[in-house]
Amino acid sequence: MKGIILAGGKGTRLAPLTIATSKQLLPIFDKPMIYYPLSILMLAGIKEVLIISTERDTKAYQYLLGNGSEIGMSFSYAIQEKPRGLADAFIVGEKFIGQDNVCLILGDNFFYGNNLSKQLQTSCKLQKGAEIFGYQVSNPTSFGVAVLDGDKVIEVEEKPKNPKSDIAITGLYFFDNNVIKFAKNVKPSDRGEIEITSIIEEYVKQGLCKLNKFSRGIAWLDTGTQKSMLQASLFVQTLQETTSEYIACIEEIAFRMGFINKEQLLFAAEKQKNSDYGKYIKKLVKENDEK
Repeated sequence: MKGIILAGGKGTRLAPLTIATSKQLLPIFDKPMIYYPLSILMLAGIKEVLIISTERDTKAYQYLLGNGSEIGMSFSYAIQEKPRGLADAFIVGEKFIGQDNVCLILGDNFFYGNNLSKQLQTSCKLQKGAEIFGYQVSNPTSFGVAVLDGDKVIEVEEKPKNPKSDIAITGLYFFDNNVIKFAKNVKPSDRGEIEITSIIEEYVKQGLCKLNKFSRGIAWLDTGTQKSMLQASLFVQTLQETTSEYIACIEEIAFRMGFINKEQLLFAAEKQKNSDYGKYIKKLVKENDEK
């Protein structure tokens, strides 16, 4: 299973914040936004990741994340010439995906909660078909929603006026390798984009789309607006100050997942030693030594 983070687009809804930089480079409390979806892929056990962005912003992502080797991963980069819809990620990333299955996560989606890693790692074992993640919402008319028969998706509705379900489809998707073929055959929608919904519908037709519903103990936020970015930042600040544990610390996750060893973790701490983030990583090294 390979991973793709879609961090393209111009972020015009956030202007003037995004005039000079990518939305996914903006902070969610103490980390760039992209750290949060990246941490989800890491918790799933995925080590090969493609970051798709614009020509302007790709260099900034390369500067921030490098080739991934410092955290035991492999990062590749691809340019999306213009926003063509979420399904375009599989066309842009065709060579990267190769013959493997793939997980797509949107660069502005935030997930946190108990047993999340276990749920993700189960989906990462996908052999055939599609697995998407759903979240019960009070305003389903604002989302794409999944109509279910048990955990099997039987219909997808895009922002329905009279929804048959209150299960919103989140920005996290696991697909088998057929997704590339399906993406190439998707016809643009009325807004001129190739929609992820069309791909999901193809799997639904074949009876091969399963939905994993996030439990009440898991938080999901789409941090695509100023308000939701602030909400996510306050959420992260509160949890970190209350528990003394960091959310989406990619170096910590890499260490706990076995991607890197203690010496590599210490190296990461030294690079950021003047920040609270770096001091937190150094504390992890010390705690590991005391065990």
